[in-house]
Amino acid sequence: MASDGKRLKGLVAATFTPMTLNSEVNLPIIQQYVDYLVHKQKVKNIFVNGTTGEGMSLSVQERKRLTEEWVKHARGKMDNVVVHVGCLSLEDAKDLAAHAASCGADAISAVSPSFMKPSCPDALVMYLKEVAAAAPSLPFYYYHIPSLTGVTFRVSDLTGRMKAHIPSFRGVKFTDTNLLDFSLCIHLYKEHDFLYGVDEQLLGGLVFGAHGAVGSTYNYLGATTNTMLTAYEEGDIEKARKIQTSVFLFFFHFFF
Repeated sequence: MASDGKRLKGLVAATFTPMTLNSEVNLPIIQQYVDYLVHKQKVKNIFVNGTTGEGMSLSVQERKRLTEEWVKHARGKMDNVVVHVGCLSLEDAKDLAAHAASCGADAISAVSPSFMKPSCPDALVMYLKEVAAAAPSLPFYYYHIPSLTGVTFRVSDLTGRMKAHIPSFRGVKFTDTNLLDFSLCIHLYKEHDFLYGVDEQLLGGLVFGAHGAVGSTYNYLGATTNTMLTAYEEGDIEKARKIQTSVFLFFFHFFF
């Protein structure tokens, strides 16, 4: 992906981490998981070890083993495997980034440190620059999720800094409801990919120009959401709105 300039677009399933009853990562089931996403949900991009996958709660070794397994089974079946490598420890994040590159991942992503938070946008960019530099051949995506990290710098301000200082920077996984900030990103930085991360209001993100979406519901509502994307692209806004509402209602009843 880094060499051919291919854009990351469409649906990206933020994968769950399968676990055994003994609380160990369940690696053998990943092959079935990949086939399910491709054939049943029509989703051919995945985001591994992120929030949905509880990556921040896993050990470095667990995350490495999961990355290896996802990449191995996705090869030839999926378009992109994006590996989240963010950690509280910069050295661990760099280690995971280099490992993702060695495994054949298509891109990496990282959240901001969330305990000892960066004091300003430039400090965050310095952290991200070092993480990305550990895998310079891979496209790098900043993962913006302020509801969990508590880091609320505007992405439209950060993007210019990342573009200037991170050669492999390609875009942002934008998991926030601030559509003004999101729309400014797309307006100002048309050459980058901005993937929307709030599943229940994806249609709003599309209206503002989202290139794609990363989310947990695409694991089991991918086919439904792809129908919504098609309806939107064809100008059938009423159909797209009905599907988005059904996804929201599913989300509301499931989580609340």
